[in-house]
Amino acid sequence: MTEGNGVQSVDRAIDLLEIMTDLGGAAGLSELATSSGLPLPTIHRLMRTLVGRGYARQLPSRRYTLGPRLIRLGESAGRQLGAGARPHLERVARELGETANMAMIDRDMAVYVAQAASPHSMRMFTEVGRRVYCHSTGVGKMVLAQLPDATVREIVARTGMPPATEATITNVEDLLTELDKIRAQGYAVDDGEQEIGVRCFAVAVPDAPTPSAVSVSGPAARVTYEFGERALPVLHELADQVAGQLISVR
Repeated sequence: MTEGNGVQSVDRAIDLLEIMTDLGGAAGLSELATSSGLPLPTIHRLMRTLVGRGYARQLPSRRYTLGPRLIRLGESAGRQLGAGARPHLERVARELGETANMAMIDRDMAVYVAQAASPHSMRMFTEVGRRVYCHSTGVGKMVLAQLPDATVREIVARTGMPPATEATITNVEDLLTELDKIRAQGYAVDDGEQEIGVRCFAVAVPDAPTPSAVSVSGPAARVTYEFGERALPVLHELADQVAGQLISVR
């Protein structure tokens, strides 16, 4: 195989993995062929290689799913992204006096990849690596707002919409209405939807390879809507800095 063909094969294999991701993590040969435009023999050959290396699995139904080796890659990439974002989060936590977070969507959930804690003794604390439902968190709603409504419906159909508090959105139509509002205003708010007495403001990280968000959170008595007006420009600046970090490591 020539170097050119090798590069093309890598490119096509990555395309197939991304197509499976866009289709919810699983796809049949016909779906892969339709989305990629590749001939079936080529898809067969590439998928055999991906299955053999653990980056894809073939189910008894003959459909393909994303494989377990991608988990290790994703976790390592998340740690690297978090390490690059952390100094920027620490600056925001000092400037605003509340906990700053970064999260991204992974396997239908929002996962926190970095955090800088508030200097206050009473503060919001989320363990890095923690996975949370998207519909009930500020960062989660912000990443969902970056996706088409049809994809959002598929995600919540798989995960459900369990209530964390009485304020949690538990109806998909209400969620889609909320996401329209978030897209229009450019930020998301978690107003006691994940934890009673906690408020969070979140904005999107522009041009991230995976829908991502940064946020500031804390007790609602301190993280008021007036606080949000002051915090949002700082969060947008943070998001741009994190986006620059992502670009620099691509």
